[in-house]
Amino acid sequence: MSELPVIVKDLALILVIAGVVTLIFKRLKQPLILGYIVAGFLCGPHLSIFPSVADAENVETWAEIGVIFLMFTLGLEFSFRKIGRMGPAPIVAACTIIFCMIGLGSVAGHFFGWNKMNSLFLGGMLAMSSTTVIFKALDDMGLRQQRFASAVLGALVIEDILGILLMVILSTMAVSNQLEGTQLLSSLLKLSLVLVVWFTVGIFLIPTLLRKARALMSRETLLIVSLGLCFLMVVLAVGSGYSAAFGAFMMGSILAETIEAENINEVVEPVKDLFGAIFFVSVGMMVDPAVIVEYWVPIVVLVLLIIVGQAVFGSIGFLLSGQPPRIAMQCGFSMAQIGEFAFIIASLGVSLGVTDKFLYPVVVAVSVITTFTTPYMVRLASPAYNAIERHLPGRLQQAFQNDSASSPANSDSTWRRLIMALLKQTIIYSFLCVAILTICLSSLLPLTRSLFGHWVGNAVCGIVSFLIMSLFLRAIVMRKNHSDDFRALWRENIYNRPPLVFTILVRYVIASALTFYLINYLSPYSSLLHWVVAFGLVGAIMFSRRIKVSSKNLEDLFLRNLKSRELHAQRSGNAKPHYAHQLLSHDVHLTIIQLPMNTKLAGHSLMKLDLAKRDGVMVASIVRGGQRIHIPGAQTVLFPGDKLQIIGSDENIKAFSQRIQAEVYETNIYADELDLVLRNIIVGKESFLCGKSVRNCRLREDYGCMLVGFEDESGQIGLPEANRVIEEGETLWIVGEKADILKMLSSPSPQKTPAAAKNNN
Repeated sequence: MSELPVIVKDLALILVIAGVVTLIFKRLKQPLILGYIVAGFLCGPHLSIFPSVADAENVETWAEIGVIFLMFTLGLEFSFRKIGRMGPAPIVAACTIIFCMIGLGSVAGHFFGWNKMNSLFLGGMLAMSSTTVIFKALDDMGLRQQRFASAVLGALVIEDILGILLMVILSTMAVSNQLEGTQLLSSLLKLSLVLVVWFTVGIFLIPTLLRKARALMSRETLLIVSLGLCFLMVVLAVGSGYSAAFGAFMMGSILAETIEAENINEVVEPVKDLFGAIFFVSVGMMVDPAVIVEYWVPIVVLVLLIIVGQAVFGSIGFLLSGQPPRIAMQCGFSMAQIGEFAFIIASLGVSLGVTDKFLYPVVVAVSVITTFTTPYMVRLASPAYNAIERHLPGRLQQAFQNDSASSPANSDSTWRRLIMALLKQTIIYSFLCVAILTICLSSLLPLTRSLFGHWVGNAVCGIVSFLIMSLFLRAIVMRKNHSDDFRALWRENIYNRPPLVFTILVRYVIASALTFYLINYLSPYSSLLHWVVAFGLVGAIMFSRRIKVSSKNLEDLFLRNLKSRELHAQRSGNAKPHYAHQLLSHDVHLTIIQLPMNTKLAGHSLMKLDLAKRDGVMVASIVRGGQRIHIPGAQTVLFPGDKLQIIGSDENIKAFSQRIQAEVYETNIYADELDLVLRNIIVGKESFLCGKSVRNCRLREDYGCMLVGFEDESGQIGLPEANRVIEEGETLWIVGEKADILKMLSSPSPQKTPAAAKNNN
């Protein structure tokens, strides 16, 4: 027999040890990530009690694939539209935490005498809280429905985005080994260009592709197509000088805007779990007990810095974002740990060769300790706030209350809405035009010159580039000029008209400048002439009906693709209504709770349940299948699986959630006596069935059994007719539960065939 490859043996060792350890951690109600890390430590090279992995390089390759899947699924949970609806609050909180913790971590690294790169990467690791650990802790403690949990979720999403940006910055600095302002600014501009182009092109193409191929998509094909797109973006990202994790996140965020996002996440999750487990096992393999013993003082200090720093800066960040003091402290205390993103940043430092080997096990040890302390920090938030509140001056308490009371997002002024919309559209479309220029001048121009010669090739390239750009140039100048806000301001006051005209002129100049660059690059004539031609061409496309229709169709396609998941979520009841955020500044908020399929509340009307009086919650809407019942009446009856949009306080929503989870019918799906069995009987003269029609034998009503059919002389079973009379000596086949059949057989007893008697024995 041929020898097994080493990687197969290593995989068997990893999965067996990981399986055993994670079962133990599951029993202890601890995060599985810790189990994987412990499993990696047990099968790693630093512990000789168990067999060790023989080929660590292959495991590292699999671990890199694990990072790709982790970042891909992280992107699937991200939505640009969701971030836009969150407003500036989570951005303020996340930026405050990250910048403060990066500074704190860097200072700590310099204090320990570590070099600049070690200190900088350490700051990046300490800045990223663990989404997995936080959600596990909130789930275990039954706090996912509370108001502060949604605020923490928003900040974590922003942290993930900033984490990707941080990885790009750290990679740039690692390559140049210095933090130079112009180089960093150039990298950020290039990154912004790449993000806008990839995301825009992806939104144009991928949702359309999935929508047209939806009829052909099974679970298997959806898995292959989505992973193919993921690794295609990984290859493009690496080819563009970015990390594989960045590419995977980008494709995940693009697919997150499609209606297939939940299905993709479902089919990818088992694969992600496998490779993610290998990644975390590889993290544990790098834990060296000797290093932990040597660096125990920095480990203790870093644990304290994370617990205190995240709690303090997190509370301040959420307070600055407009949250009330109590909610802000609950949010800040919940984020006092590091996890998977810290490992990814640590892996980046190792792969780039800019961090020392001791830093990885130190960060892992810090992560393990802070993961264990997370539930205690969540519980500590309220007592800590109560203690602080007792010592706060009354005037300061009143100021906090007034600030939180004024925090609801009132509708922006008309001018503000219009200016923000114009800025957003101008930046996005300008980036797209720059991307078109870059691609055409670097790739198309050499091709046209080789085919048609220098000047003719220049002309062909210029015409093609301008025609492609014209769709976006027109959008820069003309879009929003007929919007409701623009018209309202135009009619409202005559003094509004000059600024409005000025916004059009500014956008006209920007579009002309992009056109001028193209002409000036390809034409040998004077710049003044190029400016005149550029202004003329932009004016021409403003009055071109064909370009207007094409531009409008392109914009409609983009918006339809971008909003597809949101519309699907609203129809399925998974999206909160737009007014939900207006409740966040008060003592109540809205959440979605789904009734279990075996709930005892099903079949009862809202009047009978009296949820407002008993539980202190109100049902604003019910989503049942494709039907939505807004403001349900007192006679509305609940059904299993209903999605209820509940309005109430944190305490009442938590109590109601616990109630519906507790008030369920217990079922034992493994009980043999509940299984249906098939029996055959011969109808005797004294049988209660003899002489009755199938319709009148009452097998269903009295015994819970069903007559399958009559057996003829050849052994075939014929389906029963309702009017057929059961005669003596006929063989019947009956289906029912064991207890019901025994009850039927114990009535004025029909005679059993030898086969039936044998079956019963």
